[in-house]
Amino acid sequence: MKNRICVIFTGGTIGSRVCGDTVNLRNEEKSYLIELYRNRYGESVIFDELRPLNILSENVQPSDLEKMANALRGVNKDDYDGVIITHGTDTMCFTANLFSLLFCDIKIPVVFVSALYPLDDERSKGVENFAGAVDFIKQADYGGIFVSFQNFNEKCKIHLASRLTAAAQISGEYDSVMRVHFGEMESGKFIYNKNPLNPTLTQLRAPRKPCASQKLCMDMVTIQAHALLNFDFYRFTETKPKAVMVQLYHSGTVCTEGKESNFKNFLSYCKKLGIEVVISTIDSEARTYGSALGLAESCTAAYDISFEMATAKVLLALGSGNGVQSELDKNYFFERLR
Repeated sequence: MKNRICVIFTGGTIGSRVCGDTVNLRNEEKSYLIELYRNRYGESVIFDELRPLNILSENVQPSDLEKMANALRGVNKDDYDGVIITHGTDTMCFTANLFSLLFCDIKIPVVFVSALYPLDDERSKGVENFAGAVDFIKQADYGGIFVSFQNFNEKCKIHLASRLTAAAQISGEYDSVMRVHFGEMESGKFIYNKNPLNPTLTQLRAPRKPCASQKLCMDMVTIQAHALLNFDFYRFTETKPKAVMVQLYHSGTVCTEGKESNFKNFLSYCKKLGIEVVISTIDSEARTYGSALGLAESCTAAYDISFEMATAKVLLALGSGNGVQSELDKNYFFERLR
């Protein structure tokens, strides 16, 4: 135990202040978050701070993600018990899933923390999320990418970043796939969730192979299935993407009847243009609905991972020149449930 943690600040709500009815980024040399943490929990841990960027996460660009990744790559892992990355809640889910791939073989714990409200708002759980990350790092004897987040009226949970799903609408609460979090913090102690879907601590301690894809690509269109979705509006006459990803309904279905709303017609259109179509996500153990018969065989299909993880994998595969289906089928950091 070195009692030393590197904190990478990137902005977001946790790095913002309230100005009237507006939330704006802080511009600070010393962290208000660490100051609040020390006032509440003491000074037993040494924090080294890095600030590769200071943005609201909804504005994140590929170059910003590369700055974050390079900051983490540049940390001497032998000097620290772990790393904490502060991040905005809007896109933390994507960045956490992405980093769980890029750094799937990292030897120390890296924990993302965020807050739904600025630290000077009494509703903020930013300090609690940070404290949860600190205590988790102190106790974890394995590496990987994790997320520390406390929902309303709950204890602070620790999630595998590779299983974090997008924040709930309006409330902003976070959860893991199948609502199976990795563990939770209780009075500063990490309590591992023994759910059979979780990897064991022994599995986490075992070495992992690095991710084959490391470069991002933005040449993809995502479409979310919803009632009366008109696929005819998706026509690529000027700019053609490399891939289209369609987020299916929870049952692994999408409309396959009618004309404008018929996914099969859209699939035929994309195939004529040479555009790869990815459908996500499908439960490999679930029964197939009649409307979805043959879909998985006619598309590139993502099984047993979240849509957010599938998105990160597809963008990395396209950017790195690797096969999309091959990357979707791999299991880098326990993202696959089965």
